Amino acid sequence: MGLARRRSVSCTGALLLRRTGFPGHPRPFSGSAARRAVMPAWVIDRYGTNEVLRFTKNAPFPVIQYPNEVTVKVHAAALNPIDVSMRGGYGAATMAMKRDPLNLNQAGSEFPLILGRDVSGVIMECGLDVAYFKPGDEVWAAIPPWKQGSLAEFVVLSANEVSHKPKSLSHPEAAALPYTASTAWSAVVNTGGLNKDNCAKKRVLILGASGGVGTFAVQLVKAWGGHVTATCSGAAERLVRELGADAVVDYGTGPIQNQLSSERFDLILDNVGGETERWALALLKPWSGAKYVTLVTPFLRNTDTLGIADGMFQTGVTVATKALKHLTKGVHYRWGFFIPSGPALDDISDMVDAGQVRPVVEAHYSFAQVPDAFLKVEGGHARGKTVIDIISDEHECV
Repeated sequence: MGLARRRSVSCTGALLLRRTGFPGHPRPFSGSAARRAVMPAWVIDRYGTNEVLRFTKNAPFPVIQYPNEVTVKVHAAALNPIDVSMRGGYGAATMAMKRDPLNLNQAGSEFPLILGRDVSGVIMECGLDVAYFKPGDEVWAAIPPWKQGSLAEFVVLSANEVSHKPKSLSHPEAAALPYTASTAWSAVVNTGGLNKDNCAKKRVLILGASGGVGTFAVQLVKAWGGHVTATCSGAAERLVRELGADAVVDYGTGPIQNQLSSERFDLILDNVGGETERWALALLKPWSGAKYVTLVTPFLRNTDTLGIADGMFQTGVTVATKALKHLTKGVHYRWGFFIPSGPALDDISDMVDAGQVRPVVEAHYSFAQVPDAFLKVEGGHARGKTVIDIISDEHECV
C-alpha cells in the first residue's frame, strides 16, 4: 500500500537526511522561485458571489515553513462544489480555527484567499525532512480546505498530502481526480469499510453517481469486484454505465425508493442528501453490518451559524442520535468527510496506471477563464470535473 512504500523510502533515506539534510542528492532550489515575493493567482478579498474573484500578479509567494513541506509549481487545477461554497463563506468559522487554533490573528486574516482543492504539478523545492520526493517530481494532491489553494502559480503542501502523479495522465487529466477521489476513498474505505480484499460481490448503491465523487466511487467499487447500482439523471445514464455501473436508476422517472423497493445493499454512499436520508436506510441489509454513508452533513453549517463550540456540540448530538436510532434497526448510519492522504493517492495512482479507474472531465478552462469555470460548477448537474489549465497561460490574465 501507499503508506508502506513511504515508510520504506523514509527509513532508507533517514541516515542521509541526518547527515546532509537531503535524501541522497543535492537539493536544488528554483532560483527564480527562491528570490520571488509574489506570484500570479486568482484570489478573493471577501466572501460573496462570483464578483469577488480577482486576478492579481502580486499574490504572496508561498514559503516552506516546516521541514516536511514541499513547494509545487501548479500545472493544472480543478474546481469542486466546495470551492463555490467557500467563495461564499461556507465553513469559514471551522477553517479559521484550523488555520489559527489559538485565535491569535484578526478576523479576515485568511485574505487574500486562494481557492482550488485539486492540483497537478511539479515539485520545485523540498523541506529538509522530505525523503519521498525530490525537485522535478511530477505530483498531484488534494489540498485541505483550510490551506491556500491551487488557483495560483505555486502552492506549498505537506509531503503527507502529496503523491506521485499517475504516469499515464497529463497534468490536466490528473488534476480532475485528487479531491473527489480522496473523498470517495475516505467514504468507501475508511468509513464504509470496503477494500480490495472484501469488496467482491458486495452490493453498493451510489446516490448521485454522475458527479466527481460518484464517478470515481463507481469505478472504485467495480475495480474491487463489487456490484454497483447507481442513480443519476437520464442524460448521465450512458456515462455511468460506461464507468461500470451494473444497474442505473433514473431519478427523473419516479421516486428512487419505489424503483429499488425490492433491493437490499451492503453499502449506500449518498452524495445527494436532503430527503434521501428518510428512505435510503431502509434499503440496507439489516443485521449484517451494512452501512449508510452520507457526504452531505450539517457540520460546517452548524459551526458557521452557532459558532465552533455550540456548532460542534449540536453536530455531535445530531450524529449520535441518528446513529443510535438506526443501530436499533440493525444498520449503521455514518457521516463521511474528505481526508487528505498522500498514501491513499499513491494507491489511486496505481489503479489509474493499471487502467482500473480514470478521470472524468466535463469542462476545460484556461487560467484566464477561472470566473467562467466557477459559474459552470455553480450551475450544478455535473457530469465529471471542471479542469483549469494553469501552466499554459498563467501570465496572460489581466
